[in-house]
Amino acid sequence: MIGLISATAAGAAARDRLAAAWPDRTRVYEGPVGQAVRAAFAECEQLVCFLATGAVVRLLAPLLGDKTADPGVVCVDEGGRFAVSLVGGHGGGANELAREVGGLLGAEPVVTTATDSVGLPGLDTLGLPYEGSVAVVSRALLDGEPVALEAEVPWALPPLPTSPQGSYTIRLTDRAVEPGEREVLLRPPSLVVGVGASKGAPAGEVLGLIEEALREGGLSPRSVAEVATVDAKAEEPGIVAAAERLGVALVTYSAEELAAVEVPNPSDAPLAAVGTPSVAEAAALLGGGELLVPKRKSVREDGQPAMATCAVVRRPGRGRLAVVGLGPGARDLLTPRAAAELRRASVLVGLDQYVDQIRDLLRPGTRVLESGLGAEEERARTAVAEARRGHAVALIGSGDAGVYAMASPALAEASDDIDVVGVPGVTAALAAGAVLGAPLGHDHVSISLSDLHTPWEVIERRVRAAAEADIVVTFYNPRSRGRDWQLPKALGILAEHREPATPVGVVRNASRPDESSRVTTLAALDPATVDMMTVVTVGNTATRNIAGRMVTPRGYRWQAAAPMSGSAAGQEGAQ
Repeated sequence: MIGLISATAAGAAARDRLAAAWPDRTRVYEGPVGQAVRAAFAECEQLVCFLATGAVVRLLAPLLGDKTADPGVVCVDEGGRFAVSLVGGHGGGANELAREVGGLLGAEPVVTTATDSVGLPGLDTLGLPYEGSVAVVSRALLDGEPVALEAEVPWALPPLPTSPQGSYTIRLTDRAVEPGEREVLLRPPSLVVGVGASKGAPAGEVLGLIEEALREGGLSPRSVAEVATVDAKAEEPGIVAAAERLGVALVTYSAEELAAVEVPNPSDAPLAAVGTPSVAEAAALLGGGELLVPKRKSVREDGQPAMATCAVVRRPGRGRLAVVGLGPGARDLLTPRAAAELRRASVLVGLDQYVDQIRDLLRPGTRVLESGLGAEEERARTAVAEARRGHAVALIGSGDAGVYAMASPALAEASDDIDVVGVPGVTAALAAGAVLGAPLGHDHVSISLSDLHTPWEVIERRVRAAAEADIVVTFYNPRSRGRDWQLPKALGILAEHREPATPVGVVRNASRPDESSRVTTLAALDPATVDMMTVVTVGNTATRNIAGRMVTPRGYRWQAAAPMSGSAAGQEGAQ
């Protein structure tokens, strides 16, 4: 919960805007400011104070304790110009909250945390448990000192400016080791503990067995991702309590699923009890991985038979492939989600000219793999291969990466051994449509006229189908120096079904500084004025030129009765 505190009418107005935007995330604290701050500090995970920074500092000073436990605090000035991350930038999430508040109120987020200021991810913000000298190693990264990354377990980390060797170390490990003086340990959630238990097995016995198995394997409890067992034991109190004590999820599988897993130590006892020859080993191994601690039984002090078994498996880290659409070129048409994925990726793969568009958004340490035109399949294979090595990869394309771009070749290469995320982008057709007016107001289709990957016979069949169906058409890749006949041919097919006065929009470099556009007609368009940087949108029989803009009505009944205007009034009968 985010506590909201204000002292003046101006502050209350901004406060109420946040409260209205985030009704489920916020709570307004009324009354004397000092009392409100103290109450919110005790009850909320974060605070937004619409007060002078000095006043907030004085109010907070007696309340501050441990930075890992204190709430994150953001201070917004009376004029709503700045959202200052004041306390708990990383641990309390104040840095990100300042950006959110700034985005909502139109305020400039002010973040002074050293790593954030220079675009480095904080080692304590990676979502992984950590140990060791975070401040010392972070300072070394900031100062450009050589910091080595030792990844004992492959994991998709964000970019870090590390070196093959260094006097400082970031170690990604699930082993039970102590950090050195100049070292940070990052604990990936790579361990799965499989557990079997008899009915009524005490929680202490189950938890004690798990802890002993981890010690035996030299493994850190902080890297345990889940406890796994058979469905029949989903509500076994001892297993449920052990998972809760470890702070991890309890995952269950059917006996049939577990029986299909090959294990080194099957047994008749679980087969008779729950229908599978293995519970602990099979549950741990079901998602794949390396068996680090084979099945072992608990030992009871009273000499009675063991009531619990467990096994520990290390699952391989999954790489992450984000296929990112950059939009048509203008920076303000790059979506926030796309920008976030670019900052998250430790490896960027893309066409060189697209990389140049967003190079300034990349974090220090991002490895860039760029290539020229014609290497699309190579880029797709490279991106998938890097993700399979456990990296966080962004594969970029212009517009939307799924439209005549990199998503399809990449996903054709990818299997289920990596995580894939699609990030949509503003397409060239949409950008051009916004420039032209509203040409895509009804059904529409995009067709690429490039026959480099698609036979012309197929393209022609699609153009003819769109022409016969009276659908607005946007042509991609309409004409190049080596392909100068396809656009006239396609326009000729459309002309068999549409009047010569049908509006046609031509937009070159939509949304970019040298953007140009014009609305002409099907009869008047000169294909020689079109190149590969252009999209051509041909209206249907209902499209009109109204005040120099292309408009395709949606066909509502009330529109049919409205008076027509524009240069294409002669086509009223087509409505």
